[in-house]
Amino acid sequence: MFENRATKLTRRSLLRGAAGLTMAGLLPHNVFAATDLKLIARAAKLPLVGGHTPETAVWAYNSAVPGPELRVRQGDRVRIAVENQLAEETTVHFHGIRLPNAMDGVPHLTQHPIAPGGAFLYDFVVPDAGTYWYHPHQRSFEQMGRGLSGAFIVEERTPLVVDRDIVWVLSDWRLLPDAQISGDFRSLRDMSHNGRIGNTVTINGKVPETFAVRSGERIRLRLINAANARIFGLNFSGHQPMVIAYDGQPVAPHAPADGSVVLGPAMRIDLIVDMTGKPGQTFQIVDSFYRNLAYRLVDLAYASEPLRDRPLDGAIVLPANTMPEPDIANAERHEVTFNGGMMGQMMMRDPGRMGGMNMMEMMRSGKIWFVNGKAVVGHVMEPMLALKRGRSCVLAMNNETAWHHPMHLHGHSFRVISRNGAPTQHREWQDTVLMAPRERVEIAFVADNPGDWMFHCHILEHQESGMMGVIRIA
Repeated sequence: MFENRATKLTRRSLLRGAAGLTMAGLLPHNVFAATDLKLIARAAKLPLVGGHTPETAVWAYNSAVPGPELRVRQGDRVRIAVENQLAEETTVHFHGIRLPNAMDGVPHLTQHPIAPGGAFLYDFVVPDAGTYWYHPHQRSFEQMGRGLSGAFIVEERTPLVVDRDIVWVLSDWRLLPDAQISGDFRSLRDMSHNGRIGNTVTINGKVPETFAVRSGERIRLRLINAANARIFGLNFSGHQPMVIAYDGQPVAPHAPADGSVVLGPAMRIDLIVDMTGKPGQTFQIVDSFYRNLAYRLVDLAYASEPLRDRPLDGAIVLPANTMPEPDIANAERHEVTFNGGMMGQMMMRDPGRMGGMNMMEMMRSGKIWFVNGKAVVGHVMEPMLALKRGRSCVLAMNNETAWHHPMHLHGHSFRVISRNGAPTQHREWQDTVLMAPRERVEIAFVADNPGDWMFHCHILEHQESGMMGVIRIA
């Protein structure tokens, strides 16, 4: 994985200015527990790093990074009025929610972009409980890289019994020494490698030092990866988190593989974390996904007084959501192959051409990544697949590149049924599945939501440079 040396050095220097940030800095600053809501996209200045470091100029919803945490109940109808006070067009995509196509927030494909000074009303019913989020789909590689995202929580009709329900929006920033966002968006190096990896990681818009907990406490920790490209691999020293949901969808509770909680961009994981440490102890949460680039994300700092002698022992199984079960035996099957990028068959052939694309052609066209031999720039395209409404479908996806890709399908959740030919242990429902280099992954779903739906890599620089398509359901 590429990550330049300046990343570690810059992060270390920025973290020096963040000492003293505690639990208060990790809790959401705004929670909208209502069904008629308003989001305003605009420029703001916020103390991302803290200490004596200057405030960072960002783009934000309601002048907050992340934007306000939206909390509703399963089955609610929500109306979200979005006002655009940016100097460019935008949209809002409610990631992972199975909503009507016209509310999906994809510019030109499902709606006209919201012009500067304009507004749009998103109106839909939330069918499934879970952890979701929202972000722009217009020039998302920059709009998200400047701060536009927020959590969207749909509570179960009967929530789990826990002491605290906590959301951590994990974001990744590329900051200059003065804590301002580097303007090198769409760099060819980022687009052709592993995307825009930053040098500063925040939890709920702050560079954290500690998160205060109490012995005997049970926490539901909802993790959201809102980074452009960074993959997180979190290790909770001294603790045994249990995974209870992927991408908002319940799964049989289990310990994460190899003890590491791995989230690709756009993915969410719900954990139950029982605080089994002793009063006064401190434990590190370390992100060690990238080889030789591990860093301490935050410390769990135990208060001097316990909450109780031992954590709660109630059930941690979430009720099932409403997705129809795919009929895999009778499903139609389609092969999807991903190519391109550095060190992985970048010189792809376009249909009707005798030769491959050289570097100059790629720079001019922006076409670096390919889905079934085609690279697409923009959101308007002919469908790569047309599925009949109500049919079960299996997509056999082949990552023939040297890089990870979190592949996201709009409007649906799918079961991940196999990896490299072996059945998955949990057959988890997801809407964004992380594929390793050279990996083959099969997913299955019922094409029950009509419309033209985006299917793309959620490393935003890969999406911007060709790695996307449209699946039509009619």
